[in-house]
Amino acid sequence: MSGTDGFDPDGVKCVVWDLDGTLWDEIAVESATDDLPTPRPSALAAIDALAARGVLSSIASRSAPSVLDRLDAVPQVRARFLAPQVSWQDKSESLRRIAKDLGIAVDALVLVDDSPYERAEVEALLPGVRTLAPEDVPALLAAFEGREVTAESRERVRRYRTEETRRAEGERFEGSREEFLRWCGMRLTVGAATPDEVPRALELAARTHRLNSSGLTPDRLRELASSDGHELYTARMTDRFGEYGIIGAALVDRTRRADGGAPAIWSVPLLALSCRVAGRGAAAAFLFRLMERAREAGAEEFRVTLRPTDANLEMRILLRQAGLRRTDAAVTTATSTTPAATAPATAADSAVLGRTLRGDLPRSPVWLHVSDREDTEA
Repeated sequence: MSGTDGFDPDGVKCVVWDLDGTLWDEIAVESATDDLPTPRPSALAAIDALAARGVLSSIASRSAPSVLDRLDAVPQVRARFLAPQVSWQDKSESLRRIAKDLGIAVDALVLVDDSPYERAEVEALLPGVRTLAPEDVPALLAAFEGREVTAESRERVRRYRTEETRRAEGERFEGSREEFLRWCGMRLTVGAATPDEVPRALELAARTHRLNSSGLTPDRLRELASSDGHELYTARMTDRFGEYGIIGAALVDRTRRADGGAPAIWSVPLLALSCRVAGRGAAAAFLFRLMERAREAGAEEFRVTLRPTDANLEMRILLRQAGLRRTDAAVTTATSTTPAATAPATAADSAVLGRTLRGDLPRSPVWLHVSDREDTEA
């Protein structure tokens, strides 16, 4: 996809910049000295504006790898970019590597490149990636104007830099993956969302795909969360490297029985987690703690609304591993007032998965300490 027509900024997590002719005017490898060309002030300003809105920046340049070494010598510029790729490989392959290193979907990338050939190569091999010419950048920035910026968004770039440190430490660690995760000292806390956490929960609903059960739109999530019998839960995580922030959100339907007793079923119309915690057990730990809380509250069954997509295979596997199986219950989270083009859950494309809360429940990974937040109450 090229240009900004029909552009959805909620789907963008990282803008990838070409170097020669895009970040700067000259061709770096043709420089007579080791000095790099001077970056365009407008490009640096755009990168900083995106970072302030929680959008990462990276590099994909078909050039000599030594250019990246030279960029490392200019920390005030290099610090703006995460997981940069500078090599002679195809631009599409560089984008795949960037997405893998950042732990995000390839379709969450936008490429800015002055070369029509490079943009066409990416459009052909990665049709979900939007490509822009440098002159399209003002329109890209305009698409983000007026959108709410959460505290989590403002911290996103810094947290991804911390993630680079985690990854480097993991590569140096002499031991198994489980031993490394234990060494990290990860702690997950779960509690009812406070008012200042709601915007982040809405952001997770809009921006997560790999670990998103039903794809509720932020407007629908806000509507349901404020209705009787519903409660919004969030999960925070920390480790020895610092805070991850709010990495998970779950909407729980706890509608009470007609006689006023505790609900026999806890239903979860939405379970969404940040892709930054994929592979660390946080999604499983959050889900399992919700199941435990449901049983502690007197519920006998636990259900999750699932809308299968091409992106959320990890979520589907997690729900199955947790013992949830398809039920005959009807999906009730969509309304007739929701436009068909944006309806996140309908009887035609969603299912309700459930399991009993009797007997043993699955346990959280041994390397992750899970607790309830003291300042919240179910």
